[in-house]
Amino acid sequence: MRNATLSHSDPTPVAAIANNRQEVLERCVERVRSTSRIFGLRNPQIGNAEYGWEYCQPFDWVISFYAGQLWLAYQFNGDQGLANLARARQADLNILLSNLAAQDHDLGFIFSLNCVADWKFTGSHTARLMALRAAEALRARFKPNGGYIQAWNPRGTADAARSTFVAGRIIADTMQNLALLYWANDETGISDFKTIADAHAETTHNYLVREDGTSFHTFVFDPTTGAPLRGETHQGYAHDSCWSRGQAWLVHGFAQCYRTTGNPVYLETARKIAARAEELLGDDRVPLWDFRIPPHEPQYLDSSAGAILSAGLFILADATIGEERTHWRAFAERLLDGLIDTCDLTLTEGAQGLLDNGAAHVRRGSVRNMLPYGDYYFMEALMRSLGHSRFCW
Repeated sequence: MRNATLSHSDPTPVAAIANNRQEVLERCVERVRSTSRIFGLRNPQIGNAEYGWEYCQPFDWVISFYAGQLWLAYQFNGDQGLANLARARQADLNILLSNLAAQDHDLGFIFSLNCVADWKFTGSHTARLMALRAAEALRARFKPNGGYIQAWNPRGTADAARSTFVAGRIIADTMQNLALLYWANDETGISDFKTIADAHAETTHNYLVREDGTSFHTFVFDPTTGAPLRGETHQGYAHDSCWSRGQAWLVHGFAQCYRTTGNPVYLETARKIAARAEELLGDDRVPLWDFRIPPHEPQYLDSSAGAILSAGLFILADATIGEERTHWRAFAERLLDGLIDTCDLTLTEGAQGLLDNGAAHVRRGSVRNMLPYGDYYFMEALMRSLGHSRFCW
């Protein structure tokens, strides 16, 4: 399929590449189906050296990414068993809804990937009500002084350092969680959901996105007054570097916000961040874990950043026209094909995930991981590349 020469009866190169992506997607769906017999109701958290999984503890922020894969696979082949497996995981989400201390900004990830998907794909009213309860809890995290959604929680009075660290802090990842608020606004007509999502997106635009199109991972505000204090990193190389997964979250998040609201500021922001990511990537097709990592430091790849960025670029392409649309789609496809050529595990016997070379948290030594969010966005990017248009966001 990748031969340089093709006979007159062969598909065109463009069709051949699309056929290859279709085959990869079919392997992903089969991997999701086959591993469901291993997982039961456990949820993958991070891969191990044998290409198996360690599993989530209750309330882990990645708890729904496997459910998201199940819903994508269900949409692809209509297998009711996959929908049942995703829905069975909602029992854990009900427990989360009853535990205020466990709720943080990742409610958007957790409930969009399962309950909103269930509502959109099957019309489950139970799932809809659960997602609306989660949106209310996410809305309640908004800090009017500063105009942002608080990212993380303290761990009680015994951990003063944690309390100080989380106070007044936003992170790039939250842009993906705003989809739950916009969905709740559409479902209920309650304007507060959109008002708060818009306010957080504006604050992210103003403080996480630098003038040159790079980004901070996190920004700190005075928790009392809301005054802006400083940009920092938590998972990137340095405060003034550019953590690639954070950059990818922002591209996908702002492109998605534009598609939902039509606000041109979001489109311009997504363009700016995407263009800078393209410049920093150079000729590479899989991002390093930080776009500004010095050459003397370990050059770990992050396939999850590539998958998230590719999926976001397909959204950005669909939001534009003409040569610009062609450009963003070509960039998305370059990243996607780089993942297929470099990190794809769907032909690796015994592997339980889809992508190798994820960088969960380099500063803590977690590198070369399978990651459930990398796997989810890999499937999303594959489906977007092939023209699928129904997703949880």
